Amino acid sequence: MALPQVKIDATEARLSGVTLPDGAAWAKEARSAALARVRQMGLPSKRDEYWKYTDPTSLNAPTAPEAALFHNDEGPLFADVDRVRIVFVDGVFDADASDDLSAEGVEIERLADAMQADIHWVKDIYGVLEARGQKPVERPLAALNTALATDGVVIRATGKVSKPINFIYLHQDVASDAVLHNVVKVDAGAEVTLLETGPAAARFSKQLEVEVAEGGVFHHVRAQGRDHERRASTHCFARIAANSSFKSFTLTFNGVLTRNECVIEIVGDEAVAHVAGACVGDGKDFHHDDTVFITHDAVNCESRQVFKKVLRNGATGVFQGKILVKEGAQKTDGYQISQSLLLDDDSQFLAKPELEIYADDVACSHGSTSGAIDETALFYLRSRGVSATDARNLLTLSFLAEALDEIDDSALADELRDRLESWLSRHS
Repeated sequence: MALPQVKIDATEARLSGVTLPDGAAWAKEARSAALARVRQMGLPSKRDEYWKYTDPTSLNAPTAPEAALFHNDEGPLFADVDRVRIVFVDGVFDADASDDLSAEGVEIERLADAMQADIHWVKDIYGVLEARGQKPVERPLAALNTALATDGVVIRATGKVSKPINFIYLHQDVASDAVLHNVVKVDAGAEVTLLETGPAAARFSKQLEVEVAEGGVFHHVRAQGRDHERRASTHCFARIAANSSFKSFTLTFNGVLTRNECVIEIVGDEAVAHVAGACVGDGKDFHHDDTVFITHDAVNCESRQVFKKVLRNGATGVFQGKILVKEGAQKTDGYQISQSLLLDDDSQFLAKPELEIYADDVACSHGSTSGAIDETALFYLRSRGVSATDARNLLTLSFLAEALDEIDDSALADELRDRLESWLSRHS
């Protein structure tokens, strides 16, 4: 079907003057194919089914809207964790600020270097998982990232990695427009933990492609924030083999617009995929969108989607989640919950949970709720001497607990709880 002229015009305006990055023949081919996908699909608009709750205009614009720098008086996240730090400043790798890119059980390389190699394992993943994730729902911003990304990191876990790998994204230019693409391959029986922290840029396009081989384990913990005016569009594409595990959690503070998409394909029996998120938003300029699509294409697999949003002063939260169970994917256990805590009458939560099932021996459920602070619980705490502010904060943290419980590492979860508590105290 031909694209509407308005979509063609918007797409060509964004692509005007674009030159694809240089690289090996396979890299050029992958980027050219991605650019062709962008032109075929057109950039998103609010007329598209999966964008009707979120306006992508500022993400499509040829130049990034400026975002004032946020001066954080708190220390860096995970500072006490023994980790490999990989630092990007406005989307550019900073070798001087980063640690040595070596650790037991892992190979780490800059994307720009990997894309110059004639033979490299990343060839089988870069843009491949993104292209697979374009059906049945088109994701043109992901294809645009594949075409244009010049920086990022490729990671291959060959064993149990001795320490987490921490991507640290620093924002120092009010007009920065960062495009990063990271690729992770977890070999059979290997295990790795990836941490991501920081606001990154005024406008941030970030993509993560993850392939987990049989028996592999991938842990992902991300904290987005805390610039008030930043905009971000992120994508995660994952392919999970038999007896493997993929677990991802995202915590979001502040920001004008955040759109996080996660597309997971379970292709091996006995695999597990968990995706969770918590966000806290304050103000009418805050808009946060989680869009998740999990496909079950194997037997006796488990998936969980757990998303909680706390919204106040006119903030908006969006959740669009789907579980697709293909024919033959028997014994599927799919769970999805999305909930919002609205702290005033001006905020809103827009949800679109979906199940599509073509197997008859499954246990799949979804639920979505919106509500205010429980007045009975609030009265109970107040009657025992807890101040009104502390009581509300305790109930808010309790509401977010189910999402935070999806983090396997208790130390990481506790640090994020502390940051949430600090945020709530400042915004009480």
